[in-house]
Amino acid sequence: MELRHLMTFTTIIDVGGFKKAADKLGYAQSSVTAHIKELEEELETPLFDRLGRKTILTQAGRDFYPYAIEIIDLYAKAKAIVSEGEEPSGPLTIGASESLMVHWLPQLIMEFTQKYPKVKLTLKSLQYENLTSQLKSGDIDIAMLVEMPNWHVSEMRINQISDERLCFIKSKHKGDKRERMLVTEYHCSWRPVVDDYIKKTDTAISKIELPSLEAIKKSVLCGLGVSMLPYFVIKEELNNGELEEIKESTSQLGIYTAIHKNKWLSKNMKAFLHVLNN
Repeated sequence: MELRHLMTFTTIIDVGGFKKAADKLGYAQSSVTAHIKELEEELETPLFDRLGRKTILTQAGRDFYPYAIEIIDLYAKAKAIVSEGEEPSGPLTIGASESLMVHWLPQLIMEFTQKYPKVKLTLKSLQYENLTSQLKSGDIDIAMLVEMPNWHVSEMRINQISDERLCFIKSKHKGDKRERMLVTEYHCSWRPVVDDYIKKTDTAISKIELPSLEAIKKSVLCGLGVSMLPYFVIKEELNNGELEEIKESTSQLGIYTAIHKNKWLSKNMKAFLHVLNN
């Protein structure tokens, strides 16, 4: 049983198809098909049902999947133990939300790379809807995100590393257009707070969705509307007087790390977590 066959099998499931798996792994689609055929021949049972253009896991495939994941993880653990010296080195992949990637992590990343220059660090954007899958498949080693207090996911080890707060903000010099709320077009943890405020207010409020927190911040600065953003995102603009808080609504947030509960903590991961917590 070859490791590459197992990785192909689990990738097909994680990304949702043979073609997507081929693209992610850098294989020709015919190679992916061949890997699965060889694996099925070795196991003497089909792992997928081919129903026209659809490929669906058989019961045998569903039963085999957690064991394939376990074998891949065991291989990675064994390889890391053998290859790791006293000093952390080799790959480490961190998945982070946009707000942390832009406004919170850069200084910590600088500190980490200076302290552990042999670690090959990769930063990836989090896919909130696939967070558990990203961690389980090994696409990322550690997730970092902003969430509401007491956030919990049963399949993950969660650690809160910082308290933050959500600020209701407006432009200091461009008027107070509270009838227009600027929000992200994608899921964010504090969106329910925004929606609840809009629901409870007596004034009719329209929403404008923007593609990033930076776009929202710039739009508030020019007076397009108001918004709710984490303090660390708009700290500089509050301090220099470009933005000011509307004292009607605040909410607590937390910055969290998340690791899959079955993930073995490598030296690289331990080193990164140590930098975060000190």
